[in-house]
Amino acid sequence: MTLNVGNPAPHFILPSDGNSTINLSNFLGKKIILYFYPKDDTPGCTREACNFRDYAFDFEALNAIIFGVSKDTVKSHDKFKAKYNLPFHLLSDENTKVCQTYGVWTEKSLYGKKYMGIERTTFLIDIHGIIRHKWQNVKIDQHVEQVLEAARSLK
Repeated sequence: MTLNVGNPAPHFILPSDGNSTINLSNFLGKKIILYFYPKDDTPGCTREACNFRDYAFDFEALNAIIFGVSKDTVKSHDKFKAKYNLPFHLLSDENTKVCQTYGVWTEKSLYGKKYMGIERTTFLIDIHGIIRHKWQNVKIDQHVEQVLEAARSLK
């Protein structure tokens, strides 16, 4: 499945850090930054999460909430969140159903070996639940600043 700008964001319920559950439907009325990343506590994913952390108050001032999604366990998310003092929820999609729905579960290649994994992707969803921006194959440098600028431009 491929989701594009202008599509409604599919709703889901996922387990989250802190032994909680997040229902995306409960956040209509807020701008949602939904970023998918491959794995907790790896160099690129840590940089991305810390960049979102560093701008968390800026997003909050724009009535925006951040959610990170990977297939890591809630226990892994709890450790990752505590280690880097991440002020937003990390959602666990262990069976990759949400990743597949959002079209970020893709075939990847490393040293000539093919495998399935999460393509680093960020969605900006407006207050009505419509996807307004989509960044695929995210390059971490300046990414969070781009997302913040796009969130500022949404009414």
